[in-house]
Amino acid sequence: MKFKDYYQIMGVERAASASEIKQAYRKLAHQFHPDISKDPLGKERFQEIGEAYAVLKDAEKRLAYDQLGKPQTGQDFAPPPGWQDNFAAGGAGYDDVDLADLFAAFGQAKQGRQGRRPAAARGQDFEISAAVSLEQIHRGGEIEVRAQIPEIDAHGLPHRVSRTFRITVPAGAVDGQRLRLGAKGGPGTHGGPPGDLYVALALTPHPLYRISGRDLYMDLTLAPWEAVLGAVIRVPTLDGPVELNVKPGSTAGQQLRLAKRGLRAADGGSGALHAVIVITVPAKVSEAERALYQQLADASDFEPRPQFAHGEAA
Repeated sequence: MKFKDYYQIMGVERAASASEIKQAYRKLAHQFHPDISKDPLGKERFQEIGEAYAVLKDAEKRLAYDQLGKPQTGQDFAPPPGWQDNFAAGGAGYDDVDLADLFAAFGQAKQGRQGRRPAAARGQDFEISAAVSLEQIHRGGEIEVRAQIPEIDAHGLPHRVSRTFRITVPAGAVDGQRLRLGAKGGPGTHGGPPGDLYVALALTPHPLYRISGRDLYMDLTLAPWEAVLGAVIRVPTLDGPVELNVKPGSTAGQQLRLAKRGLRAADGGSGALHAVIVITVPAKVSEAERALYQQLADASDFEPRPQFAHGEAA
């Protein structure tokens, strides 16, 4: 059998505490993890670290390992006779046995002596955020989300893998609502069930609509002549465009309400869409347009600031 110096692999002294060994493992496992390390031997090193830690973190296995003495790394050696009696099935020799296999057998023997298995534990729950549009929560439908979920590899060590899930957003969902994907979270241990994955819906800003509960608000920009003369404006809604009648003499800030054109609710109802009038003027006008505006100004007796008259000195 070839000897492996687990303390050297972990980079700790033989007298290192359990806390120091755990700290060393976390540092090395992160450094040489196959998903992170660019070292061509990173995967092999990662497995070697996992093997060493599996022994040194277990007080009974560590004590048995220490009893092997301090042979040189790679040196052929034979464990004490007592080891063969206790851990080798049928008293077989060690010529074809790896040191890791020996301690695996040790763990099985230890479990047999204890007469019980570790208690099953449920896996950890995880939560991720998924961006959704106003249209998606209004109508409902499927979206695709990606999550980094932990898995246990062949060496019993945790690492994260990228998973893609298709989830159904229910019509009438709300910002921040959590959707549960059962058994899609962290893996259970010792036969325990996996945890759950929760997807929190995060509503993205909309270019047209502002939200207040189930009601929507949008700016309805009008030219001055539309506000004065009235107009029929084709406006977009979440359920398709509709025609909105703007009455003559409409003013800025006035709200035109469209019932049941807001956000859909889970119970099947809907809010309202409020079109808030904003009067806008052209930044540039032609000479002909300027002449018409001047003609209007000369002909009109409209006073836009009557309140100023009360502030004039007598």
